[in-house]
Amino acid sequence: MSAVAFLNIAMHGHINPTLPVVAELVRRGHAVTYHTTPAYAEEIAATGARVLPYSGDDQPLSGTPVTLMEQLARTAVRVLPAVLTDLRGARPDLIVHDSLCPWGPVAARELDVPAASSFTTFAFNRHLPSPTHGSRELLAAAAALPRHAGGYLRSRWELRRRYDTRGLPLIDLANIRQPLNLVYTSRAFHPVADSFDQSYRFVGPSIGARPADSSFPVDRLRDPVLYASMGTLFAAGPQLLRSFADALAPLGGTVIVSTGHTDPAALGPLPANVMALRSVPQLEVLARAALFITHGGVNSVNEALYAGVPMLVVPQGADQPLVASRVVELDAGLSIRTEDINVEVVRALAQRLLDEPRFRAGASTLQVAQRQAGGYPRAADELERYVQQTGRVTQPGSAELPPQG
Repeated sequence: MSAVAFLNIAMHGHINPTLPVVAELVRRGHAVTYHTTPAYAEEIAATGARVLPYSGDDQPLSGTPVTLMEQLARTAVRVLPAVLTDLRGARPDLIVHDSLCPWGPVAARELDVPAASSFTTFAFNRHLPSPTHGSRELLAAAAALPRHAGGYLRSRWELRRRYDTRGLPLIDLANIRQPLNLVYTSRAFHPVADSFDQSYRFVGPSIGARPADSSFPVDRLRDPVLYASMGTLFAAGPQLLRSFADALAPLGGTVIVSTGHTDPAALGPLPANVMALRSVPQLEVLARAALFITHGGVNSVNEALYAGVPMLVVPQGADQPLVASRVVELDAGLSIRTEDINVEVVRALAQRLLDEPRFRAGASTLQVAQRQAGGYPRAADELERYVQQTGRVTQPGSAELPPQG
C-alpha cells in the first residue's frame, strides 16, 4: 500500500471534493495524511486520514487575481518549513495538491516525490485561460495594486532563495499542473474539454456520503422543493435572499433558503412555506429539489447536475460567470445578473425553469454524464495507477496510465 499526502488551501470548495477521495484511499488501505488549516481538521479526520494542520493564521483566500497571487505566495513562504518537516516524517509516495496550492509542487520537488494536481474549479489552458494567466489585464491590475504586486514578488524571491521552485509557474498560480491532473467534473460539462491533453482526468463530481443532519426537518418538505443558496465565499445580503424567498414562495411546496453568513432573522417574516437556515444538507436537499438558485460555484453546480436539477445562476465573481454561461449553453438552466434581480423577474425565470421541458432534459442529460465520469472511486483509481507508474511502490499488476479523459 502507498503513503499519500494531500496539501490544500483554506477554502471549503477546494477541500470538500477531496474528502470522498481521501476516504476511499483510506478504505483501500493506504496511509493518508492531510495538510491544511485547523478549521477543517474535524471533517478531514472523519475520513480516516491523519490531519497535520498548518500553523499561523487561518484566513480564507479572496480578492482579485493579484491579491490572490500575493496571498498564495506569502502563505507558501510561511507554511513550507513545517510542511516539509511533517512530510519528511510521513515519507509519502505521492503528494496530491490543489491547483492553487503553490507549496505543493515545491514540497514535491524538495522531497523528490511525484505529485498530482486537484482541480476543483474548471481546468485551464490556452483555450480557457485562468484568472492569473499572463495578460495585459493582469499587468494593469498589478500596476494598480503596487503593494500587493510587490508583496508577491518579494514572496516569490524568498521561495526561490530557499527552495527548488522549478515546478511552480512564475505567474499563473491558479493553474498549477502536474503529470496527473484530476478535474472534478465531466467532459460533457467542462468547456473545450477536447483541448486538454491526456494528463487531465475528468473524473466527475466527487460526491460521497456526508454525516446526516438530524436537525434538518426532512419531514416538513413538500413538493415541489425549491432551493436557493449563494454559498459562503461571497456575502449575500438579506435583501437579495428575501427576494428569492418572495419570488419562489407562490411556486413551491417548500422553499429552502440557505443564508450562509447572513442571519436568517434579518430576512424578516417569511411566507409559511419558506424555510431560511444558515446551512442545509445540500446533497439531501438537491435530491428533492425541482429548482436551484445558485451563485454558480463549480462544486454547487456539479452537485446540482449530479442530481439533475435545473438552475438559475446568479454569478457573484471569480469563475462563476463562466460556469453560468456553460449552464445556459447546455440548456441546464438560466442566468441573471445580481443587479437585474427583483421578485417579479426571478419568479418569471423560475416559472420557465419549472414549466419548459428543455431545462429538465438538459439537466438530466448532464446528470448521466456526471455519474458516468466515475466520481471519487475513479479518482482513487487514477491516483493508485499513477503511484504504480512512477515506481514509488512495488505492487503486482503495475500498469501505465491509459488514454482516458
